[in-house]
Amino acid sequence: MGLFDKVKGTKDAEHVKLNKEEAFAAVSLAAIAADGEITADEARGLMTSLLRMKLFANYNDKQISAMFNKLTGIIKREGVEALVTSSKEVLSAELRETAFAVAADLTLADGVLAKDEKDILSKIQESLIISEDTAVNIIEVMLIKNRG
Repeated sequence: MGLFDKVKGTKDAEHVKLNKEEAFAAVSLAAIAADGEITADEARGLMTSLLRMKLFANYNDKQISAMFNKLTGIIKREGVEALVTSSKEVLSAELRETAFAVAADLTLADGVLAKDEKDILSKIQESLIISEDTAVNIIEVMLIKNRG
């Protein structure tokens, strides 16, 4: 029995339950939150990316905002990695690659990949079980896309 088993009122963090849309958004949100801050431009970029997708066709701004609030709450309570790990359980292999591509696009939007962004993209790639070759291809394409 551990120390906190004896303390009343404490319990383990509950396992994060996400739906497919939340899991997808969580990957990109984790990427842009890697530096400990989500700027208004980053949030706007994520929202724009999501609203263009078929997956989010039935979501309005209010629903997206509520989803972001839920996901940022999870980041604050459990950290970015817990969010990515929970996403893996929900997303198909195909959607994992797409989520990684959107995350890479958002982190590379300024044409620079900071150390914390490299670290989170590596963690996302590993956690979502995306092959290194596929991840490299995605990153190369996003670097080309974000040149201009």
